[in-house]
Amino acid sequence: MPGAIREALDALPLVDHHCHGAVTADLAEPEFASLLTEGEAWPGVSPFDTPAGIAVRRHCAPLLGLDRHAPAADYLARRAELGWQEVNRRFLTAAHTETFCVDTGYAPHPVTSPAELAAAAGARAYEVVRLESIAEAVAAQGIDAAGYAAAFRAAAEEAVRRPGVVAVKSVAAYRTGFALDPARPTYSEVTRAAALWFSRGGRLTDPVLMRHLLWTAVGLGLPLQLHAGFGDSDLRLHHADPALLTDWLRLTVGTVPVLLLHCWPYQRQAAYLTAVFEHVYLDVGLTLHHVGPARAGAVLAEATEITPFRKLLYSSDAYGVAEFHHLGALSFRQGLAGLLQDRVDADELSPTDAVRIAAWTGRDNALRLYGLPASDPGRD
Repeated sequence: MPGAIREALDALPLVDHHCHGAVTADLAEPEFASLLTEGEAWPGVSPFDTPAGIAVRRHCAPLLGLDRHAPAADYLARRAELGWQEVNRRFLTAAHTETFCVDTGYAPHPVTSPAELAAAAGARAYEVVRLESIAEAVAAQGIDAAGYAAAFRAAAEEAVRRPGVVAVKSVAAYRTGFALDPARPTYSEVTRAAALWFSRGGRLTDPVLMRHLLWTAVGLGLPLQLHAGFGDSDLRLHHADPALLTDWLRLTVGTVPVLLLHCWPYQRQAAYLTAVFEHVYLDVGLTLHHVGPARAGAVLAEATEITPFRKLLYSSDAYGVAEFHHLGALSFRQGLAGLLQDRVDADELSPTDAVRIAAWTGRDNALRLYGLPASDPGRD
């Protein structure tokens, strides 16, 4: 059965269970460069000279009609020549993704809506509601602190009733970190914390209100996505270790699925949590396009050491540049195919099981978890 695993993954229409929109404007060099990295732009240091930038020049340039490893200047010129709509179409269709679950709560740039992303890709799209955005919108309404808890719950319930919403998400890892008291806060605690927040303004960063947000999420009944690990400079990485959620996860057993997103460098901690809690799942998300196909297999290998195979999902977490929707999918396919083939070659896995695991991870686990229809209604 030589090559069957790679062939199966290449042919598999993926479900990208967490991503963002692609920009709806042509990008000048500084704007494009800023979207290639999670970090800041540094004078004299090109974001093209990173693993992600090198992978873009190697794997994305041919889709623009350029040679592999095209110089950055040629790449940017060709991108500008084609225009953002054609660039988005090429990369989104190349990703061969049948379904996108789109986080609409982060948009510092004008980006495609879920429907626009789906149209460009020839796919379907659903919405993931970011709960911090809901909470901050409620706070901006000028309600009093005593009414905050009920108002946030009502607004969150209204948001998840929108057509096409399949999950909610929190960025607690950014705002407070995960070292939170796991207990559900009382009404009095929430009211006092809301009064302090309203007096100072700004983003939701209060630990009590974050605990309230997470417990409210549990009550909404939809899968809950949690950013974990790798992110931009707004994050304190050691506070984003998902193992810090252990006590809270113990209290929420039997409630909603909890999806740990991205996780690097804590993919092993996340794998442990999937192995001991029935409601915990993981992906390695944006890590894939930042390490590129060259190292995607290494990250996935650690994530799959003890993770039950029905608990690993695919996501790109692509934002802004459609290159990352394509590069995430490519890195996932190549990385997973390589590690599964290695296990088959070592006679630790049958070829049939390897193909089945590939389909579960790239598509079927997400379809089952989010209750999504498959493109082929005859498939089980």
